[in-house]
Amino acid sequence: MGRQSTWPGDEGTSAPSAALDLDRPHPARIYNYLIGGKDHFAVDREAAQALTRLVPESRDAMRLNRAFLARSVRSAAEAGITRFLDVGTGIPAPDNTHEVAREVRPDARVVYVDRDPLVVTHARALAAHPGEPGTAVVQADLRRPEELLAAPAVAELIGDGEPVALVLGAVLHFVAEGDEPHAVVRRLLDPLAPGSRLVVSHLCHESQWVGEEDRERALEVVALYREMVDRLSPRPLPAIEEFFDGLDLLAPGLVPCAAWGADASVGELRASRGFLGGVGVKR
Repeated sequence: MGRQSTWPGDEGTSAPSAALDLDRPHPARIYNYLIGGKDHFAVDREAAQALTRLVPESRDAMRLNRAFLARSVRSAAEAGITRFLDVGTGIPAPDNTHEVAREVRPDARVVYVDRDPLVVTHARALAAHPGEPGTAVVQADLRRPEELLAAPAVAELIGDGEPVALVLGAVLHFVAEGDEPHAVVRRLLDPLAPGSRLVVSHLCHESQWVGEEDRERALEVVALYREMVDRLSPRPLPAIEEFFDGLDLLAPGLVPCAAWGADASVGELRASRGFLGGVGVKR
């Protein structure tokens, strides 16, 4: 394989640090803090603490989401997939996609994509360097799928007809309806070979697992994020299921993240009930 951090598409954009705002909470750094990472600042910790006061199980929910993503990547690798496109990857933390995949398939190739210069800077430093051949990082916006697919590293990853695991972990709820998230996912799936997988985890405010109190808290969380961090768009179950239209949804379907591929405890199910995960296979 022999690919290093100079894999096509891993070239930097101009001075990413110039675009960083360290005085405002950042979604990726908040997530990193909640899952036990080290790449965050006081402003992010304050926002995370405000979130956990509102939703005490937030920390557990984030960690359970991370564990779901690791299980789904491992499952794809065990099914023979060696190519992974992780979009909206966030700041590297334990159990990155390339680490999990290579436990099963040492020849796995991974392209990480994120629109945020801060995340890309971290990812290039921690996940795409001479010690990690076959790993590339691309700065691109999920909401502009044509540009994302045209990035050289992405085009090379998907261009030879091998199945790909498209990982969209905890990112689609940051895409507003006006940006047509379902059309975006369909466009990303279009060029992928049969047997490719779609991995999605998504905040859900309305399903059989979510009660009235949870729905009310979801509205408060949305307001908190919009005030302090970024837009947030939790969706009802049917809208999340729609991302899998035309795919074969693997058992157990779209469920709380803790319940996918694991024997979840009652506490884990409760903590992750608003964070749904599922995996679909392209026919």
